[in-house]
Amino acid sequence: MRFRPCIDIHNGKVKQIVGGSLRDEQDQACENFVSGKDADYYAGLYRRDTLYGGHVIMLNPTSSPWYEATRRQALLALAAYPHGLQVGGGINPENAAAFLDAGASHVIVTSFVFQGGEIRYDNLERLLGAVGREHLVLDLSCRKKGDDYYIVTDRWQSFTEVKLTEQTLDELAAYCDEFLVHAADVEGKSSGIEQEVVRLLGSWGKLPVTYAGGVGSYEDLLLLGEIGKQAVDVTVGSALDLFGGPLSYREILKICS
Repeated sequence: MRFRPCIDIHNGKVKQIVGGSLRDEQDQACENFVSGKDADYYAGLYRRDTLYGGHVIMLNPTSSPWYEATRRQALLALAAYPHGLQVGGGINPENAAAFLDAGASHVIVTSFVFQGGEIRYDNLERLLGAVGREHLVLDLSCRKKGDDYYIVTDRWQSFTEVKLTEQTLDELAAYCDEFLVHAADVEGKSSGIEQEVVRLLGSWGKLPVTYAGGVGSYEDLLLLGEIGKQAVDVTVGSALDLFGGPLSYREILKICS
């Protein structure tokens, strides 16, 4: 289990938000933390600590008046840690290569691939043509509906008809280098991990996968390592002291090492 750091950007600021509160209308979100530092500060810290494979997430849609300010922050982070960070948010075949050229190791994609509630394999093929499998991370962020977890898109606002299962992971593994999975119902709440999701990811274990959502204590990290069979990497956001939370960044690095 590796620690994968994050830099979430919304309305041109590094933030931690409650994931389920995000709304495109008027670019609203319930904020846990708003940083006074730019994104390159955090990228430089992760670079000094040789933390590879963290993700920079742009939380504004490309149609937002805030998108350009958010994109500028993302580019600052990529320039500060070339080839050490992944970037996601509004990625498509037309802009993906530009983010790789700006220093991203991978691009992270959800909404372009899941449209009309289904997996668009034609769009997946277009992404592969633009950046190659080795530079593509598929974000399979999910929310629970009934007894199952469904992949959600549009910054976690829209349910698809695609369930998060081992079969889904198998089908999509041929198209990407890694998976990123936010458990969106607990994202930003520090209320405990979605154990069913972690258990599924740990049992599957065929590609690198990073879990995000709900980590609020060191015990959560230890539990994640146990039920994820040490095969699931982890992101900690709102609970991290870098973002105003109670958990020590340095202590987390020790646990995850």
